[in-house]
Amino acid sequence: MKFSEQLKAAMKQLEISQSQVVGMTGICKNSISQYLSGINIPTEERQKHIAISLGLAPDYFSKEDKQVIAFSKQALDKGIQRLDVMVAAKILGMTHTTVRKGLQQGVFPWGYTIKTSANRWTYFINAKWFAEIEGIET
Repeated sequence: MKFSEQLKAAMKQLEISQSQVVGMTGICKNSISQYLSGINIPTEERQKHIAISLGLAPDYFSKEDKQVIAFSKQALDKGIQRLDVMVAAKILGMTHTTVRKGLQQGVFPWGYTIKTSANRWTYFINAKWFAEIEGIET
């Protein structure tokens, strides 16, 4: 199945619009439009970023089984546990500025950023992924 078809199917299952995908991923509207129309195909790294941003498995677009996980109401109410940038920086022995720049550049697999205005960013660090990837016992 083509990436454009996979993305459309995921959007349908998640009941989200193109503009919501733009907001969730931080990718510009024109790029998302080109992905949906099949004009462009994102790199594997960007496909992973899109999947994670939509709450899907990182390998969602590269694996055969395309099931979207249905979450219980309790899980939806609780949400994904987030880790503060300052806490992550302290654990890693880095400055918060370094962690923020790394997230902005897509260096860290356990988090991402969304540019909300010209010089403002929203940071998200998945606490579970952080612990697993960095080998930290919780």
